[in-house]
Parts: sequence; C-alpha cells; structure tokens
Amino acid sequence: MADQEFYVRYYAGHIGRYGHEFLEFEFRADGHCRYANNSNYRKDSLIRKENDDKWPRKNVVGKQELEIRLGNEHISFETAKLGSLMEVTDSADPEGLRVFYYLVQDLKCFIFSLIALHFKIKPI
Repeated sequence: MADQEFYVRYYAGHIGRYGHEFLEFEFRADGHCRYANNSNYRKDSLIRKENDDKWPRKNVVGKQELEIRLGNEHISFETAKLGSLMEVTDSADPEGLRVFYYLVQDLKCFIFSLIALHFKIKPI
C-alpha cells in the first residue's frame, strides 16, 4: 500500500455577507498536510461504499466536500453543511450520512490536534 497514491481533502464553507468563509485541509501520501481557513464512527473504509445521491444538497448555509484518492480508486462527496446530528437522522439516507458525519468529525479533530501541537513545540 505504501506505493499507492493517497490523498484526502475536506472543504466546508459558504459565501455570505462577510465574503468566502471556509475551512479546508488536505493530507497527502508524502506526509504533507495543508490547512486553510478565512466513537460512533465505524471504519473509514465504509465511506467507500456510500453514495451522496440522497444527501442534502448545498444551499445558502453552505456545503461540505470530501475527496479521497487511494491508488486507482477516487471518491468524492458533496452535501449541505450539517449543524447537528439531528439533521443527519432526518435525512433521506441517515446511515450513509452518519458514516460521513463521523468521519468528518474525526478528521477535524485530527487536524486541529496537529495545529495545536505545532504551536506547543518549542524551538531548540
């Protein structure tokens, strides 16, 4: 698996009265992590079986995107910004959207932990 291409990108944002407000980060196989901004979770491999056809469409509140590339497999999802687990439960595909929701929560926790760790390290 080490020689396979790996890439994960997440975006959540909207354009409103204060301009383009967003959070975006990506992970690459070469170890680089890019971050930008202006457990009920099952295995992440299950996200590969999901389909966003029945998920809420982007709206004025905003959208979320998740893109994953692993070797020759490439998947991407787009849905409205989700404010709570209640929105997931009330959707047309609650099981699939729940997998997405918890994976995104875990990715956010991971990236924010990396950012916090970066600022805690004291230079030599």
